[in-house]
Amino acid sequence: MESKQRIGVLFVCLGNICRSPMAEAVFRHMVAEEGLVDQFLIDSAGTGNWHIGKPPHHGTRGILDQYGISYEGLKARQVAATDFSSFDYIVAMDVQNEKDLRQLAQSTHAQIVKLLDLVPEAVNKEVPDPYYTGKFEEVYELVSRGCAALLERIRQEAQLD
Repeated sequence: MESKQRIGVLFVCLGNICRSPMAEAVFRHMVAEEGLVDQFLIDSAGTGNWHIGKPPHHGTRGILDQYGISYEGLKARQVAATDFSSFDYIVAMDVQNEKDLRQLAQSTHAQIVKLLDLVPEAVNKEVPDPYYTGKFEEVYELVSRGCAALLERIRQEAQLD
């Protein structure tokens, strides 16, 4: 029996405690609701190293709790060189994250995209950092829209059932 290659999705923000773990948790939840868990490898990381090993920010945990979305086992880590060969989609939360990722990528088969570039009607194409703004609800809504658009794009590109 042939084993299918799983589709790798890595969400990236600055410190990996607010936006990217929220996106990872939301995307995992959406994938589970669609019965597609076995077809994906989903993770998150930060471009910086300040929070390595720490759980998501209390604001991120609070909003995910509010929506009944699990963040169990999530711990901050930094983007690694191997991520560029391990993942098919590397999803940045803002322009600076995207620039940093493109500089880190020696070569990659992964598509490096900004999350809100996948949402044509989004006026602002950046997910603001709630670490500074405190606007976790706004970030949750943006991340949810972006993750839904990402899942739809992957469905079309990978022809998922």
